[in-house]
Amino acid sequence: MPTSTFLTPCSKSSDQPTEVKVSIGATAPPFDLEGTLGTPESRRSYSLTEFRGSPVVLVFYPADASPVCTAQLMSYTNDIDRFGELGAQVLAISPQGVEQHEHFATQLGGLAFPLLADTERAVGGAYGVMGRIGFYRRSVFVVDGEGVVRYAHRATAGFTFRPVDELVEVLAGLTG
Repeated sequence: MPTSTFLTPCSKSSDQPTEVKVSIGATAPPFDLEGTLGTPESRRSYSLTEFRGSPVVLVFYPADASPVCTAQLMSYTNDIDRFGELGAQVLAISPQGVEQHEHFATQLGGLAFPLLADTERAVGGAYGVMGRIGFYRRSVFVVDGEGVVRYAHRATAGFTFRPVDELVEVLAGLTG
């Protein structure tokens, strides 16, 4: 069984995903990915549709254990209550496998949200986050409870990340 499934057509006849640029106001492409909260016991499949009715913050990051990715995910973990107060679920997605995600999360002492494995990069392609040489561009999307993209940011260089304050402001705007 593949580790990632994109539920609408996004692949060419080759193995390379087609790059689609999801925009604000568009329906978020659904997906089903294997993920973990950091332990083998927590492994399971996650789908965007299972969170229907609640906002979701999709965090696409290039690699486990890189300095900026680590800082980003720890920042979101440290402020997870701010996301929770707005009823939002954070999902972090990268091309590494579940085993590598578990090792990374263990090294950090745990994270407050699941790490999802897009090993085939199909979901990254569907959201338009693939860089020129096949790496993810650091990107964040806020999807409302109806499955509509309400915020999209794709970094051109991955040296910074979207701050919690910015994402919380977007989420607060969904309910206000």
